[in-house]
Amino acid sequence: MASRLSDSLHFVMIPLMAQGHMIPMFDIARILGERGIASTIYTTPLNASRFRGTMSRARELRYPIRLVEVPFRSKEVGLPDGCENLDTLPSPDLLQKFHSAVEKMQEPVEDHIRLHDPPPSCIISDRALFWTAETARKFRVPRFLFNGMSCFSRLAMHNVEQHYHSSLGYYLNLPHKEPFEVLGMPQSFKIRKSQLPATFGPLPNLEDVRAKVHEAEKSSQGLIINSFDELEQGCVGLYEKAINQKIWCIGPVSLCNKNERDRLDRGNQAPEEVKRSMEWLDAMKPKTVIYACLGSLCRLVPDQLVELGKGLEASNRPFIWVMKTGGNERTLELEKWLRDERFEERIQGRGFLIRGWAPQLEILSHRSIGAFLMHCGWNSTLEGMCSGIPMITWPQFAEQFVNEAMVVDVLRIGVRVGVDMAVKFGEEAKVGVLVKEGQVLRAIEEVMSSGEEGEERRKRAIEYSEKGRKAVEDGGSSRSNLSQLIQYVMQELKRQEDIDDV
Repeated sequence: MASRLSDSLHFVMIPLMAQGHMIPMFDIARILGERGIASTIYTTPLNASRFRGTMSRARELRYPIRLVEVPFRSKEVGLPDGCENLDTLPSPDLLQKFHSAVEKMQEPVEDHIRLHDPPPSCIISDRALFWTAETARKFRVPRFLFNGMSCFSRLAMHNVEQHYHSSLGYYLNLPHKEPFEVLGMPQSFKIRKSQLPATFGPLPNLEDVRAKVHEAEKSSQGLIINSFDELEQGCVGLYEKAINQKIWCIGPVSLCNKNERDRLDRGNQAPEEVKRSMEWLDAMKPKTVIYACLGSLCRLVPDQLVELGKGLEASNRPFIWVMKTGGNERTLELEKWLRDERFEERIQGRGFLIRGWAPQLEILSHRSIGAFLMHCGWNSTLEGMCSGIPMITWPQFAEQFVNEAMVVDVLRIGVRVGVDMAVKFGEEAKVGVLVKEGQVLRAIEEVMSSGEEGEERRKRAIEYSEKGRKAVEDGGSSRSNLSQLIQYVMQELKRQEDIDDV
C-alpha cells in the first residue's frame, strides 16, 4: 500500500441529515481546512443545496473541502419526495423509513471513497450512522463519533441510566412528577422524568437501529465534541472514564466564522431577507433586542406559538422572531392568526418576523441583541454563549432540558421560561400549550433586568464568551485538542502501515 503519511491527511465526514448535526460538521471541515487538511463531506442532493454559500466561501478561501452528493433512495423505502432531512419529515411514522434510506447511503459512499483519491485517513461519523463502523473497517482507518452534544449532557444521561436503572427496562425508578437529582455530576442539578429524552423509553420500530448504534459505538476510537474544556466543568474526564474512550473537545466550532461574510454564507438564507433583517437591527439601540428562535425542528402547536408572539409583543421591547415555514397545516394556521390579528401591523417598527432560516450567527453578533430566547439545542446554546448575551431557555425535546440546567443552574447565564415537560415528535397536539403569554413576559423582564442579578448574569455571559474565544486561539484548549487529534490520526496511520509492511 502506498504511504498515506507522505500525502496530505484526508478526513472523511458523514453527518446525519439534520441542520443541528450538519452545520457543525461543515464548521469542523473549515477548521481543518485552515490547517491545510483535506476533507470530504458526504450528504444528499437536497442537503448539499443548503450549503452552497458555505462551499462557495470555502473555495474562495482555498480550503481543501469537497462536498459529495450521494443518492437518497426515498422512493425505494416509501418516503415522500424531498424528505432528505429530519426537518422535512411530516410524521414520526416515517422515522424508520428515513433511517432505512440513510443506511442505503453506505454503498455509494464506499464506492466513491474507493474510486477517488486521496485515500481516507479517518472517518468522522454522526453517532446515529452505525454503518460507518463497517466502512471504517473496510478502509482500515480510525472512526470518530460526533453527534453535537456536550460532555455535560452526555455524562448526565449516562449517570441517570446508571443510578436509576430499573429491572423493568426503559422505565426508570424515578418519581413521576417531582424533580430528581442527577447524581455523579461536578455540580448537581435536578430534572423531571417528563423532561428526559425519548431514548429513555421504548422507540417503536427503531429498537433495531438503537441496538446497532450502541454496538457500533464500541468500535470507535473516541468522540469529537463541539465544546471546550473550560465550559464542561470537569465533565470531560468523568465521561472519558465512564465510557473508557478518548474525547477531544475542539469547539466552539462556530467561531471559525470570523467575519460578516463567513457568518452570512453559513446556512440557507435568502440574501434579500438577510439584508432587511440587518438593516432593521442597525436601527435599534445596543443591547435592547430580544432574538427569539426555537430551532429548525420546532413543532410546537400554533396556539403555543401564538402565546410566544403575544408575550413578545406585551414586553414592549424590540424583537426578532424566527418562524419555521412550510405548507403544512400548523404553519398555515399560524399565518392565519398573524393576518387576522394584524400582528405585523401592530408591531411595525418594534418587531421583525423572519420566516424560515435566519442568519443566526450574524444576528447574535449584532450590537443590538440583548437576549436570546432559544430552544436549548447545543449549537444554539454555544452560539448564544459565544455572543456573550444572556438566554431565555425554552427546551422541547432530546437533551435540551439538560442543556437548560447547564445554562441556568450551572453557568447561571440564563432564565427559564417555565417548561415542565418534553414535546415528543407526533405528540405535539396532546401536549398543547405549556407556556402562556405571562410566562414569556416574566422571563423577558427578568433577563433584561437592570438590577444587580441581571447585571451579574450579563457579566458571566461575557466571561464565558471570552473563555470560548480563547479556547480556539493559539495556546487554547480546543486548538491544542485538535492538534492532538491530528497527531493521533497520523500515529494510527503509521501503525497500520507498519502492520501492512510486515
